Amino acid sequence: MTARVLADEERLAWLRLIRSENIGPIIFRELIEAYDSAAQALAALPELSRKGGLRRGIRLCSPADAEAEMSAAAAVGARFVASCEPDYPALLRHVDGAPPLICLKGRTDLLAREAVAIVGSRNASANGKRLARLFASELASAGFTIVSGLARGIDTAAHEAALERGTVAVLGNGVDIVYPPENARLQAAIARDGALISETPPGAEPRAESFPRRNRIISGMSRAVIIVEAALRSGSLITARFANEQGREVFAVPGSPLDPRSEGTNRLISEGAHLLSKSQDVLDAIAAMRPPVQESIARKAPADRPRAAEDERPARGAILALLSPAPTDIDDLIRESGVPAQVVLGILLELELAGRLVRHGRQLVSLVDPLP
Repeated sequence: MTARVLADEERLAWLRLIRSENIGPIIFRELIEAYDSAAQALAALPELSRKGGLRRGIRLCSPADAEAEMSAAAAVGARFVASCEPDYPALLRHVDGAPPLICLKGRTDLLAREAVAIVGSRNASANGKRLARLFASELASAGFTIVSGLARGIDTAAHEAALERGTVAVLGNGVDIVYPPENARLQAAIARDGALISETPPGAEPRAESFPRRNRIISGMSRAVIIVEAALRSGSLITARFANEQGREVFAVPGSPLDPRSEGTNRLISEGAHLLSKSQDVLDAIAAMRPPVQESIARKAPADRPRAAEDERPARGAILALLSPAPTDIDDLIRESGVPAQVVLGILLELELAGRLVRHGRQLVSLVDPLP
């Protein structure tokens, strides 16, 4: 996707596209690559979803609804930044499933700096908070933006310690919604001196399904992720999993085996995460990983543009016969069907728009019952 600044009309079309039915970040990118613009993709959606088997008209976000959302953002001092624009976090842009648009309130210069994420337990110990503050302060002093999720405990401690030098809070709700309530003053301070980011619309209340998506952004925009205290079922472990999938360095602070808040971090270390004892460990790892990360990003840039499939009934029938409720690798579909790769990708796009296909990452797909 070519780097550029969107005109207002294009930005509106991007927002309409990502807010339309059955459109997620991956299919959004495929549509932009296939049709060159969001406006052309929007025009193609009704026919594509019909070919995929949707028996009613696909629900498109109206221009009025998109304009209202953009106005709501402007009213609270925020704006939408597209993944092709220079103000979008550079590392996040190359992550599979990165949000096409983020709602941003605050300093854009912080997004241009390299970032380190610090996350951990909401029910943090005094020692855990002290370590989070220490790492955040030292890494911010070294020039890194500190990224976290504005949750209670470790997140709060990291934001507070880095606020003077630069911190970004990634939210699971609208940038104008205060959550948790006790962080109202901190959230206002970050909006003024740091930056707030969300992929949800202004006014969106926090919902359980929004937080894993928030965690994906936290790790995706960061060079490294530090976990300070995490129980075995902690959301911080989801952030660590995303970080591993995205090729980021994961650091965990060890703790007492008698403290449930250290069970998750101790397990991460046993599974290969870096044991973190001092900030220099992070600085050394980032210095060592810079060239490989850049090469990895270059390899992930799309080489071929997915195109809408031709209306070939035999090809579509072959793909449908190979699909099942169990996740199937797209490369297996191409090999077993004998259908050209670009035609397969187009058929999958149509099925997804019709609500008949679920993606499990970029490469695995499964079939579901068609929507009415």
